[in-house]
Amino acid sequence: MRSYSNPEAVLLDMDGTLVDSDGAVERAPSATLASRKLAQSSWAVEYGVDPALALANAHGSPASVTASRLRPDLDAAQLHTAAARQLELQYDDLADVVPTEGAERLLAELDRIALPWAVVTSADDRLAKARLAAAGIRPPLLFTFEDVRRGKPDPEGYLLAAKALGVDPAACLVVEDSEPGLAAGRAAGAMTASLRGLDADVRLRDLGHLAELLVPDGR
Repeated sequence: MRSYSNPEAVLLDMDGTLVDSDGAVERAPSATLASRKLAQSSWAVEYGVDPALALANAHGSPASVTASRLRPDLDAAQLHTAAARQLELQYDDLADVVPTEGAERLLAELDRIALPWAVVTSADDRLAKARLAAAGIRPPLLFTFEDVRRGKPDPEGYLLAAKALGVDPAACLVVEDSEPGLAAGRAAGAMTASLRGLDADVRLRDLGHLAELLVPDGR
């Protein structure tokens, strides 16, 4: 019987899970770099949104979803422009993008035990490839927002990844650090593992913790 310690494949979110891009995410829309904690998002300023609210809603969802949530009054064309602007501010800001704690250890372990894995992210193709490259990570399979009709919390991305790997979604372990991502994993019928103390089948300290769970006997 499959469990979170014995999956047939591991499906990983990117930002905040596999790649630490928090510095870039929070700084990219910054109107002033003097204080990152208090910095206002230039996107939020441009679109008349409380910067704190913009940051609180940015994680785990595609830019189009974030834009529509923060500015539901915009029409389809305006939302498209707003989402594109969010992404534009992040494309070239890669200075602080690094693997998350334990990521390199986990990926080495997955390769060693020949356990299939893929990345499923709400970022678009350009941003995902840029951040993964900056972190020195080359996933065997990558699914971005451009590969699906509906982003997280819809399960489409995780279902596509499971299908591409030839694995039943129920035998996959989805690793996430956001509620929309975990909701997508659950809706796909997968087992879930969480970071940041979120509720899931298993809560992880970091990705190194998952490496330990996958090889509990040390083999």
